[in-house]
Amino acid sequence: MEYRPLGTTGLSVSVIGIGCEGMTEENYGMAAKLLDEAEKLSINYFDVYASDPELRAAIGRALKGRREKFIIQSHICSVWKNGQYLRSRDLSEVKAGFEEMMSLFDTDYIDVGMIHYCDAMSDWEAIVENGILDYARELRAAGRIRHIGLSSHNPIVAKRAVEEGGIEVLMFSVNPCYDLQPASEDVEDLWADETYVNSYVNMDPDRQSLYELCLSKGVGVTVMKAFAGGDLLNAELSPAGVALTSAQCLGYALSRPAVATVLAGAHSVGQLRESAAYCEASAEERDYAGALASFPRVSWIGHCIYCSHCAPCPVRISVADVTKFLNLALAGGNDAVPETVREHYRVLEHHASECVGCGTCETRCPFGVEIRENMKKAAEVFGF
Repeated sequence: MEYRPLGTTGLSVSVIGIGCEGMTEENYGMAAKLLDEAEKLSINYFDVYASDPELRAAIGRALKGRREKFIIQSHICSVWKNGQYLRSRDLSEVKAGFEEMMSLFDTDYIDVGMIHYCDAMSDWEAIVENGILDYARELRAAGRIRHIGLSSHNPIVAKRAVEEGGIEVLMFSVNPCYDLQPASEDVEDLWADETYVNSYVNMDPDRQSLYELCLSKGVGVTVMKAFAGGDLLNAELSPAGVALTSAQCLGYALSRPAVATVLAGAHSVGQLRESAAYCEASAEERDYAGALASFPRVSWIGHCIYCSHCAPCPVRISVADVTKFLNLALAGGNDAVPETVREHYRVLEHHASECVGCGTCETRCPFGVEIRENMKKAAEVFGF
């Protein structure tokens, strides 16, 4: 298993995590089976967005005697009311739901308390104004949650939360089709067939700037919907018109700036093993660039996806890293390059100013990126 830091939380998380959808199966018996297998595979991170008390109790039983082996991301504001799941912004309901969750999990702390499902700016404002963010801060101060997170599908709302400094972890939907879609307050737009009727060119700028903002601010990203609910694995259902492999979907998500772990849906032990096999996959099996370049319905032409197909550079410049730091430097929209970005760029073995302009990299790029222009721009921005 591979591990990454979760932003600046100090947590080291497995790059493959687990979503909770499949845990309800086999009369909730799948929760213990998946956590048993996760322990064997050295997977240490899982998410529980669901408020079903039977599921929470099943997870609590499965955690008994090994709580310290797992990092739990569980959701504040996901409550159980009148026998069904509800997203609440009523502070009294939120508090009662949290206490029930802690009791059923039989734990005295949650590693990441995730403020649940915020896709509208008005909803983020309600989270702040209704005292929910303050309540999360109180829980963190008391040690009952260690870090504050937010789950969202809307990059504009997520950027607002990151910019205001309210969160340390962002749970976000990441895959190569959703990343082409403009922000919307209706999550259904992400998988509606009609949104893919026209070809989209380049990553949505709000999504790109969100990932770069998270990296610059030290906010760790945990990924949901890396397989688009399984649609990307099926050519007939894929919004792109072709199927990707599990390893390609995981490789794409894990190459986005600030991403620490992908919460892979698993409805069986076998599916969890298949996702974990990513860590043993070859570079060729992980490579998603060729597949993205061949999408018949959507296009990535002109956009660097940090795939490193441009390598090797004759003067050994890491083109993907230089481009990533250039994008980070430009993301702030002002003349001053953030010190952390400048330092990451400085310690690269070779810099953009060393580019000899041979253009070999551009002949290899599947997306027609003007790499030589990016190198000139990076040399100007960083000064070397």
